[in-house]
Amino acid sequence: MNITLENVDKVSAVLTVNIEKADYAEKVTKSLKKIRQNAQMPGFRKGMVPMGLIQKQYGVNVKAEEINKIMQEAIYSHIKDNKVNILGEPLPQQQSELDIEKDENFAFKFDIALAPEFKATLTGRDSVDYYTIEVTDEMVDQQVHSYTQRAGSHENAESYEDKDMVKGTLAELDENGNPKEGGILVEGAVMLPNYFKNDEQKAKFNGAKVDDVITFNPSVAYDGSEIELSSLLKITKEEAANVKNDFTFQLKEIKRFKEAELSQEIFDQVFGKDTVKSEEEFRAKIKEQLAQQFVADSDYKFMVDVREHMLKKVGKLEFPDELLKKIMKLNNQDKAEDYVEKNYEKSLEELTWHLVKEQLVEANSIKVDDADLKETAKQATKAQFIQYGMMNIPEEILENYATEMLKKRENIDGLVNRCIEDKLAKALKAKVKLNEKTVSIDEFGKMFA
Repeated sequence: MNITLENVDKVSAVLTVNIEKADYAEKVTKSLKKIRQNAQMPGFRKGMVPMGLIQKQYGVNVKAEEINKIMQEAIYSHIKDNKVNILGEPLPQQQSELDIEKDENFAFKFDIALAPEFKATLTGRDSVDYYTIEVTDEMVDQQVHSYTQRAGSHENAESYEDKDMVKGTLAELDENGNPKEGGILVEGAVMLPNYFKNDEQKAKFNGAKVDDVITFNPSVAYDGSEIELSSLLKITKEEAANVKNDFTFQLKEIKRFKEAELSQEIFDQVFGKDTVKSEEEFRAKIKEQLAQQFVADSDYKFMVDVREHMLKKVGKLEFPDELLKKIMKLNNQDKAEDYVEKNYEKSLEELTWHLVKEQLVEANSIKVDDADLKETAKQATKAQFIQYGMMNIPEEILENYATEMLKKRENIDGLVNRCIEDKLAKALKAKVKLNEKTVSIDEFGKMFA
């Protein structure tokens, strides 16, 4: 077997694989013998079918399979051993039809797209913006309010006010305002009149007290929403579409939500027992946590700006355009005819950044091991809990969630990429000159508008 790589130009080449009978003959014989061991044909015991019959029935397919295996292994071994930096997959050239049965020697040619040669470097002479998001007192207030809301409770009230929850008995009336015979009756119906879509119906509950009977129209109150009506009246959506009558509501309970007061119990629930012991410490800790959460956003924006900086720095690279378009078309056969032309330039930009990023990762010795993956999975889990206001998650729980996350193959690539991004951002922040700027959360958001 002989493999040659001949450059057409700086960014494309032709890979030729010559395979001779000696390369595959023994493998074909071995495969046919294996088939014979389990082959069953009329008139022969299992495993006793003559090799001539096996060869006649399976020989061509087995020969083609073994030649293809040898060819694929040879291509990728050659690329790996010679460190050929290719883009996409080798693209088979069109050639005259092969006679697998009769021919003994074969030559296969592949067009290869080569990555352009360039040097991507970042040093202290490179200047990149770094935006720190300001944590304001208002943000801290909102977070404190969120915790006191979660710790709040419903208490009994004597008369209805906005946002109160009411519980009682719903009874359908007929056209004359009398209880409808066989009409809808719901015991223990729960409503939040504040969420009515009709202000007139909502107003009927103002100042209502326990044991009052209120007449209102649920269909009008909920603007005919079949989902809301079916949930309230315990009927199907189809039935709810026909409910237009007034109802009486005998008020049995009024519940009012009371926000909790800040206390040591809340401090302990959020940050762990005795971690903070005063409102001042609590607010300071929240501010610190918010600042830490924003670091990930700042780093993301930093890497966006690094990308823009590097794409300008390396300039427009030379690519084998026609060959890449063929590869792109093969990979997107389900797309419209003009998909490649419309998306080619954007794909080149993504490809250029991918090549630049590869060099930056190598230059900064970025590597990811199992411990890194586990830590990244734990941080991802912790971030999810924080979204629900759960700051003080035991290490054991984070460990268990991370272990389960890493069992799923579909999670691994995302975690690897996230880990590489985190490590690369950290390395580059220490290497380049940072133009540090403090901005508000709104100003930061507008940068992505």
